Amino acid sequence: MFLKSIASAIPPTAYSQKECWDLMQSIGTLEGLRGRSRDLLEKVLTGESGIKKRHFAVEPITTVFGRGAQELNQDFEVLAPVLAGQALTRALAGASLQASDLDALFVCTCTGYLCPGLTSHLAEKVGLRADAYLQDLVGLGCGAAIPALRSAAGFLAAHPKATVAVVPVEICSAAFYIDDDPGVLISLCLFGDGASASLWQGQGEGWRASHFDTLHVPKEREKIRFVNAEGKLKNKLHRSVPSLAGQAVATLFQRRPSSAPPKPTVIAHSGGRDVIESLDSVFQGSQPLRATRQVLSDYGNMSSPSVLFALEDYLSTSPAEDSLWLTSFGAGFACHSVSLNRA
Repeated sequence: MFLKSIASAIPPTAYSQKECWDLMQSIGTLEGLRGRSRDLLEKVLTGESGIKKRHFAVEPITTVFGRGAQELNQDFEVLAPVLAGQALTRALAGASLQASDLDALFVCTCTGYLCPGLTSHLAEKVGLRADAYLQDLVGLGCGAAIPALRSAAGFLAAHPKATVAVVPVEICSAAFYIDDDPGVLISLCLFGDGASASLWQGQGEGWRASHFDTLHVPKEREKIRFVNAEGKLKNKLHRSVPSLAGQAVATLFQRRPSSAPPKPTVIAHSGGRDVIESLDSVFQGSQPLRATRQVLSDYGNMSSPSVLFALEDYLSTSPAEDSLWLTSFGAGFACHSVSLNRA
């Protein structure tokens, strides 16, 4: 399948890491935490995390820890279609298309739950045809964008003249949680909100997606996942996740087809500073991962949209390279990849 356009959207309100630390102190968020937990938050938010700022859709962000599970999911229901709609509208404009030109819509998310899913809300918001195919992918975590692209590729294989949209969107601020668990605290320092939209067709020219691959390791499931904590989404994040990500990415990269270009440009999910350092060790410095680092710096870890934010950032520089290799990873533990080659 061929990429027609890609665009993104972020909430207008952004905070630096230091501003997040100051806010937590000013509103009493740290009360009840152990001293070691407060020290960890201060170290990450005022140190070299690789993140300059993050964008939050829940307003005001100072009230997020006082909201119940129902209120947080209502925030997701209201805010996710808005952010996704902004990204999709921009992608349509970039391809000189109308919403009525779309034959299918694929949306992935993990930071809230709706039935019918976000596709129903987004289709109504932007004006899709009543016969457009809608598919929601829920529960795949940070790695979901590439499986969503793979689902779109399957649809286009059956309908090669169709035009489809793939929209990862996360309202991570509607899933903020705080307690003394180190993984919860690190998550609170990493995640931000965002949406990406890309349009694809089964025929054409330009960047062609192919050679999808997936690796899932269920025995590591408890290392990174959401758990239900009295109705709220509580992130589990083990200190071994950067190493798991590096090992999984190395496995997928090594088993690319023999016909694949030997040294494609790698564009990865911006999981965090330690994750990127783990990927650096995999590629032994041969991949600068510039776009991946830039997205982490500008937005933090946005979960599923992050890898496509990095792709958009990379393509905006008018690259001369003809071969890209995208990878995303997260809950499961699962890792995914896809090749993009200029056709």
